[in-house]
Amino acid sequence: MAASRFPRRFVIAAALVGLVARLAFGLLYWQNEKMNRDEIEYLSLARSLVAGHGYDYDEHVKKGAVEPFGRAPGYPVFLALTGGGQADSYQAVPASVKIAQSCAGAIGVAVIAIAAFRMAGRRSAMAAAAMAAVFPPLIWMAGFAYSESVFWPLGLALAMIVSHMLEQRGPAMRRSAFWSGVAIGGAVMFRAATSPFVGLLSLWLIWKRQWSAVALVWLGLLVVLTPWTIRNYFHHGRLVVIASDGGVTFWTGNNPQATGEGDMAANPHLKYANQELRARHPGLTEEQLEPVYYKESLDWIRAHPIDWLTLMAKKAFYIVVPIGPSYTLHSKRYYMASVVSLAVLVPMACLGMWRLGPDRRRLAGMWLLAAAAVATCLVFFPQERFRIPVIDPALILMASGIWAARSRGDAEAAAAAAA
Repeated sequence: MAASRFPRRFVIAAALVGLVARLAFGLLYWQNEKMNRDEIEYLSLARSLVAGHGYDYDEHVKKGAVEPFGRAPGYPVFLALTGGGQADSYQAVPASVKIAQSCAGAIGVAVIAIAAFRMAGRRSAMAAAAMAAVFPPLIWMAGFAYSESVFWPLGLALAMIVSHMLEQRGPAMRRSAFWSGVAIGGAVMFRAATSPFVGLLSLWLIWKRQWSAVALVWLGLLVVLTPWTIRNYFHHGRLVVIASDGGVTFWTGNNPQATGEGDMAANPHLKYANQELRARHPGLTEEQLEPVYYKESLDWIRAHPIDWLTLMAKKAFYIVVPIGPSYTLHSKRYYMASVVSLAVLVPMACLGMWRLGPDRRRLAGMWLLAAAAVATCLVFFPQERFRIPVIDPALILMASGIWAARSRGDAEAAAAAAA
């Protein structure tokens, strides 16, 4: 049984190493750097919440040169609770936010160890914790005001909740399905890009003929989303389920000038094309433009199916090979750290996934979440920020399979202890 005991001391040590690494990057290295549009708008919402003005942008953004996006509410609330609503947060990401996100990253190290232990035992848990603690992309995320910096531990927790649900049968599965739906709703409210996971999980349950589980997952989801969707309807005057940035994101990845990787910041020519599109529809807000973006993209796809299929092939390539504009946009050191990190991790993940064998099924929720992240990249566009919070932890978990328990008894005991 000693082999199946969770390596608590090692995981705590790894989490502390991860905390120190994230604090060092955010507080000592990543200082006085220019924020991008997402960071500026997230912090604006946090300032408005702290000032008691509700979920609305403050004057700093409203008077800016661009119309702000509608965003999921979870991350701005996190920022407001961790000091992101300070009056001077329009200049830089506050240190308190970086500290809070570093703590979230350290918690993520522990969570990924628990997930690996559940799947493959003690040694895999230690390997996963060590890799997550020092994996560069997971470290530097803590220094930015991005929802992905906090979502990756939340995504791991969601994956384990769903994995547990998928192992149940009868009444136990139905109870788990409802609470899984509630957890998915919370995740979607924090990061709207998680939405494709709902559809993929539903298809999986339908394939398994778990009809009641499908209904209960959706019931739990709707319990969380409905109040926010009603708020959006009255606030925007139209149906906006979570956020209104889906249309422009879909257009960015599906138009005649799309490159197959990266957002407008990484592809300036798309920013000019977007300005031309907006000029054809003057006076419309981002919420009002959302159906326009979808229509423009879908019209182009229908008219140019071969070009769209070629674009999809490019997207698939860039998901695997980190050489797109969202990587080369940064400094050479940043770019090399990204490339080297993946060049080491991906072969390890392939070997570990083969080594795990049937034990992979213990984390079925993680693989569904990762598949949903890949689908998101294909439907919209791949970029580093879309990859890091789900695909990278999934790769780390796969790689930890290299150290999976060799004894079937040890692995089964570990799974029973984790459950």
